[in-house]
Amino acid sequence: MKPSTNSPPITTAFPREAANLPYKLPPPLFDARCKACWFTVALLVLVIASFVTLELDWTAFVSLEAGRSMYRFMAEFFPPDVSPKFVSKVVSAAWETLAMSALGTVMAAVLGLALAVPASRMSKQDTAWLRSPTRWLLNALRAIPELVWAALLLISAGLGPMAGTLALALHTSGVLGRLFAESMENIPTGPGDALRTQGVGPLRVFAYATLPQVLPQLMSYTLYRWENNIRAAAVLGVVGAGGLGQMLSFNMGLFLMNKTATILGAMLLMVACVDVLSFTLRRWLNR
Repeated sequence: MKPSTNSPPITTAFPREAANLPYKLPPPLFDARCKACWFTVALLVLVIASFVTLELDWTAFVSLEAGRSMYRFMAEFFPPDVSPKFVSKVVSAAWETLAMSALGTVMAAVLGLALAVPASRMSKQDTAWLRSPTRWLLNALRAIPELVWAALLLISAGLGPMAGTLALALHTSGVLGRLFAESMENIPTGPGDALRTQGVGPLRVFAYATLPQVLPQLMSYTLYRWENNIRAAAVLGVVGAGGLGQMLSFNMGLFLMNKTATILGAMLLMVACVDVLSFTLRRWLNR
């Protein structure tokens, strides 16, 4: 039986070969055009220079005497203090730390979104004259660490969780604002352009075209920063900002290591629970 003359020709070539498209081969290793190679070399030089200039005494760190000292120090943590009175104080301080991180993250998300809108260029026709100054403001907010913000705010807000919450909010707003702005600039502009051609105003374009596209990514960034703020809030108490960090600083200063072990255990448990919750929520949002 002869094959039909109307049947399509059979080819074994790949699509690129069938279309006669030229292949673009990567440059050879350590070629002048290999940017990744030069970046790797520069990174290795920086690491080697860091080891040379820091003058690290690795022999003292791995010596037998250092191991004995570390063992004696770690042995003082056991057994942890699990008395009901102290555990209740730890639970109360853990709740305060959790509240600081949650409230600070929510405030940062609101402020970061408000700053991300002028810090991003929504379309090619957008002049975005506030883009540069707003980005400089976001750089300034996130350049100052949370501990420095807390130390500055203790003067006006006083000791306690107020200063820690504001410190988390200010630093995190700089981080989230930059991430939000980058997300808004990288989305497809087709839906927004279609609304603009119909005479829709910028506020409704943002509400109906921009925000629905970036909302899952914004929520993912916010939850991830909440994880980081849990750890930061636990440390902010060192400067008197309340929570578990303040208890940790007090008990370590008095060398009460059994109580310190209980506080560290509470920190680890709280961070692990928040990590699991945040990971679950981010996976659910990205479905």
